[in-house]
Amino acid sequence: MANAEHGGRPVGAFGATAGARLRAARLALWLVAAILGIRQIAVVLGTPRGERLTDLETWVGPDGVLHVEGSLYDSTRFTGTPFGGLVLKPLTRAAEQALGWGWTFGTLLLVVVLGLVAARALPRPVSRRTTLVAAPVAICLLMLSLPVRNAFWLGQTSIIPVLLVLLGCLAVRGERAGGALIGVAAAFQPTVLLFAPLLWFTGRRQAAASLGATFAGTTALAWLAMPHDSYTYWVHHMAGVGLGGRADDLANQSLHGALLRLGLSGPLEIALFLTLGAVVAALGLRRAVRYARDGQLLLAVALTGCAAIVVAPTAWQHQLLWVLLAVVGRVGRRASDRLVWPVAVVLVMTLPAKMLLPNMAALHPLRDNAVLLAAIAAATAVPFLSRTSPHYRDPIPTRYARPVPARWQRIPLLPFLRRVLGRPNLLLELLLIRVTYAAYSQVRLAATGGTISGGRERAEAHGEQILSLERFLHIDIEHTLNHATVKVDWLRQFFDFYYTSFHFVVPLTVLGVLYWRRPVDYRWGRSTLGLTTLLALIGFWLYPLAPPRLMPDFGIIDTVHGVQDFSQPDYGTLTSLTNQYAAMPSLHFGWSLWCGVVIAIVAPKVWMKALGLLHPAFTVTAIVVTGNHWVLDAVGGAIVVGAGFGLAYLFQGPRARTVTAAVDAEREARQKSRTWSISSSPPTTRSISRE
Repeated sequence: MANAEHGGRPVGAFGATAGARLRAARLALWLVAAILGIRQIAVVLGTPRGERLTDLETWVGPDGVLHVEGSLYDSTRFTGTPFGGLVLKPLTRAAEQALGWGWTFGTLLLVVVLGLVAARALPRPVSRRTTLVAAPVAICLLMLSLPVRNAFWLGQTSIIPVLLVLLGCLAVRGERAGGALIGVAAAFQPTVLLFAPLLWFTGRRQAAASLGATFAGTTALAWLAMPHDSYTYWVHHMAGVGLGGRADDLANQSLHGALLRLGLSGPLEIALFLTLGAVVAALGLRRAVRYARDGQLLLAVALTGCAAIVVAPTAWQHQLLWVLLAVVGRVGRRASDRLVWPVAVVLVMTLPAKMLLPNMAALHPLRDNAVLLAAIAAATAVPFLSRTSPHYRDPIPTRYARPVPARWQRIPLLPFLRRVLGRPNLLLELLLIRVTYAAYSQVRLAATGGTISGGRERAEAHGEQILSLERFLHIDIEHTLNHATVKVDWLRQFFDFYYTSFHFVVPLTVLGVLYWRRPVDYRWGRSTLGLTTLLALIGFWLYPLAPPRLMPDFGIIDTVHGVQDFSQPDYGTLTSLTNQYAAMPSLHFGWSLWCGVVIAIVAPKVWMKALGLLHPAFTVTAIVVTGNHWVLDAVGGAIVVGAGFGLAYLFQGPRARTVTAAVDAEREARQKSRTWSISSSPPTTRSISRE
């Protein structure tokens, strides 16, 4: 109220404005959730039959295993429990088209209910704003997650056990009814039995007993109805081990699958899997019990589900939804650290693993097991805050710089993007940088102008336009410089090395130094670099351009890639690394110019500024003499760099140089004070401190 009155606005008007914004935000989130749901249904039902709902078709289709006389598990195509087969058998009488539509819309309904239940189960106290937006946010995250998308596409039942567990633990009041729901979930997915100890040790012993009785009853019912199938599943296949795809497949994110991918096999692998699985289960249940007693029951359910993923012999992609539920845990005492865990979980559960980590052999064990590692971390190691912690509701606030006055009145246009004094969380920065670069690479790959041949023709036509313009301006020096450099071996080798080596090293080094030494300037520099790259992506998309080395009959010698064959129809269009026709504007020069400008502004010494400006000079020479860019590409790179700095100024205002200077002065004053106090202390004190 005091803040509203101080701002010169009536309290009632302020509350009405805030309420209107909240309602608008809530409506927008529900609209996004609806769009995602409609899109998911359209993708599934718009796919030709035989390519969609493949698992459902395998089970209940005209030639599905549920129609075949004999065992369900003769072909190992059916991976469910005998009780699951018993429940699905009546579906074989449904018409194929009606079943596909009904199954897809039914899955959508399950996802919506799952999101509503999870939103209502957030640990108390929860603000009204969080309560109102939690449900659509939860549904959006579920729709975007890989397990839900996979369940939609395959026609799987994996959402049902998760929903039954949430209903049994969080929604149903009676313990026996709740335990019965979880017991039915265990009949579909046996690793759900891990929830029985959670219920027992949290004082819900009737629910634990009901869980066990329901599981035993449903399993016995399936055994009576299908004795041969039940024996095959529980005894011969040891609760489903060996059914479905190969256990070492990347889609199997259990500990057993990871050990097989690492090359272990036989008794050693089995012993190691059982030992490590028991450790993870014990630690996960212990932590889950602690958080359940703390009032964070949804987090406890998520941690138990993560432990179930680890100890299961096979945990396919559509069964990994438990990890996403762990996003509700709060991690970090500082406000700036609160986003690290939820962002990491959302990225792991929504993006392919190849977008999270580079395609390097040394990182393959991490990349191939990203979801498994997230599940293990959640179950055993992530330090979720207790509700009794003073930082649970009131984290250490972020320090913001005072705004620097701008020349124009309406700048900054986005005043809420305030300058932060402290350095951001390193893990969060690395995640965002990696994902941003992966998205940047995907956009470059997509900017081909349609088909492979069509993209090449369009890019070469644009190359002719650039060459004509340069000839008109008398700056067509690429051919002359290229052939002159080729004649001098050491010069050619130098520029080849400079072109291939410094493009990423120098920008990453500049960002690293800024992050460590000048956090305020780091955020400013990162913003300008991001805006520069975004503008360049627009250029790649709108104007694909063949570089000089890919122009037929131009006579450029490709000094970096060697002799090329222009007769290949797909030559130069796309490679596994980048789009060869994304030449305008040149980010090779643009990033180097960004480095030079930042160093010239931030560096304290004149020789440092001069050395920084040499980098773009060497880079523009390298990209031209090696035949990888036109001169006008460098001009385009300079334009997007200038636009990046200009947009950062418009959005956030002037760079907080006065605040940076004040922080540096404060640091130097503390160092001088510390030095003076040590030098002025008595000799006895100094001798004791040395000891």
